[in-house]
Amino acid sequence: MRPTSPSSRSGRRAPRPAGRGRTGPRGSLRGSPHLRLRVGFIVIAMVLSVFGARLVQLQGIDPNSYAAMAAADGMVEVELPAERGDILDRNGEPLAGSVDGRMVVADPYMTRDQAPALAKFLSRKLDVDYFTTLRRLRTPDSRFQYIARRVPSTLATDVVTAAADAGFKGIGMRRDPIRDYPAGDVAANVIGFMGTDEPLGGLERTFDAQLAGKDGSARYEIGGGNRIPLGDSTIVRAVDGVDLQTTLDQDLQWYAQRVLRQTVEDSRGDSGIAIVMDTRTGEILALADHPTFDANAPLESPEADLGSRAMSDVYEPGSVGKVLTAAGLIDAGKVTPRTRLTVPGRLSRQDRSIKDWFPHDLIRLTLAGVIAKSSNIGTVLAADKFERGQFRSYLTRFGLGQRTDIGVRGETQGILPDPSVWTSQTQDRIAFGQSLSVNAVQMAAAVNTLANDGVRVAPSLIRGTATTDDGQTVGTDTATTRRVVSVKAARGTARMMERVVDPEAGVAPRAAVPGYRVAGKTGTAQRVGSECRCYDGTFTVSFAGFAPADDPRFTIYVVVQNPRNGGGGGSVAGPAFSKIMSYTLRRYAVPPTGTRPSRLPVTW
Repeated sequence: MRPTSPSSRSGRRAPRPAGRGRTGPRGSLRGSPHLRLRVGFIVIAMVLSVFGARLVQLQGIDPNSYAAMAAADGMVEVELPAERGDILDRNGEPLAGSVDGRMVVADPYMTRDQAPALAKFLSRKLDVDYFTTLRRLRTPDSRFQYIARRVPSTLATDVVTAAADAGFKGIGMRRDPIRDYPAGDVAANVIGFMGTDEPLGGLERTFDAQLAGKDGSARYEIGGGNRIPLGDSTIVRAVDGVDLQTTLDQDLQWYAQRVLRQTVEDSRGDSGIAIVMDTRTGEILALADHPTFDANAPLESPEADLGSRAMSDVYEPGSVGKVLTAAGLIDAGKVTPRTRLTVPGRLSRQDRSIKDWFPHDLIRLTLAGVIAKSSNIGTVLAADKFERGQFRSYLTRFGLGQRTDIGVRGETQGILPDPSVWTSQTQDRIAFGQSLSVNAVQMAAAVNTLANDGVRVAPSLIRGTATTDDGQTVGTDTATTRRVVSVKAARGTARMMERVVDPEAGVAPRAAVPGYRVAGKTGTAQRVGSECRCYDGTFTVSFAGFAPADDPRFTIYVVVQNPRNGGGGGSVAGPAFSKIMSYTLRRYAVPPTGTRPSRLPVTW
């Protein structure tokens, strides 16, 4: 039986063999490989033509509109601010810290169309410049612009919410800590303050590298104006700053500032300084300036009040310098506290006559009496006993003419005349505290040397160690000591200084602290005017001392510039010293020694 094909079984005719009869596309392709290649090339050419036309359109015909469309997609990089380290007092209380804040930011791609109205809204709500804000809202090729930095969190949240409610788009917030000074003006002259992006004074600036830390950044992918949740992203985390601890006692600093302010105002003075030092360690417990300012609003105060006069102002110390003269003389073996001096009412010396602050005829004073009565003439007569160059050498060892380098910017080194210009007339005036200049911390450290049994301990403002912006390491761990005068000379000088506050012998009974033995010295010096470069008839008055006199714990130095009430060191600065010393002794629970005060003879 003949086999049949499937087509035959289904009733359809079998297809003709290829190449015979009618031809079509299917048949021709199978039959011509060259034709298939030609068709493929045509298709590829058509595709490339489409891409080429698109490229011409993007880059040549309308590039700006397509760039704007592309800006909706891409990468955005934002700053992650580091949190600034705190500045602390000796007990860990913050003098400067960081609180929660926000930066208000804009996405110009989303804000461009509403920029004028939005800029007006933001300038009113955030107190920012309208034109600057408008420019940022319109910034081309940008997805991120700052509108306001360091905005309180509640205000920033309210503004962003209000913007959204008003129909504005593209405004948001990021974390941005705000610098805060919780105690306001307490130690502001030392601590300094921050500008918008950088520190502008004080410890904030000197130790900025330690406090600032290092900002981080975040880079992430966006599409359609929004962050793509699973898109590419890179985060470099911020490294927060390191705290800086000072030697200051916040409560004592507050009290010293209040007493100083009252003293300056009552005496109608220009300015004042009060320093409290730990006698044994040299740590500065209070460094008060007046006028001062609120570190949270520094621009509300005059620029002249924003620094520390205790470090930047130089002045002639006056009669406080007599105790350094006396200590050097005793150490050199030239005198004792009982050395007898015949003091005339006026002393003619080379180019001028020297007189005392009080009129008198010929009087007989011991060296203790010269200190107690603050006699210029008696001091000059005693200083005649120094050998050539000896006196200046002592003053150098006391630290005069040299910066203390405690870590405060703008410190002056004062003026101690060079040996090449040191004459007998110069020595006469320097012996009673004129013709040289000091800053207040220098002078406080010099007097503290006498309280510390003749050993000068370098003053410190920073606990531990820290590095300044010029690379210098400072702090209590680096403080140095050196012997300046013998224990005998220091204690002998302290006993003479006790007579200064004795109402029967001295000129400053109002500097006494009830129940305690106090050693101190007044100072009243002529001031050099800035215009005439001569003594202009105004004065610097001061009082420096320590207590308990026979076992000192604290040294305090109070200075008032240009009091107009006619008072001197004993009547103006002395009472302020008494108040601050009394508070300090109580605060640190220092008991009276219970011993009898010095009764060194003052006359003979």
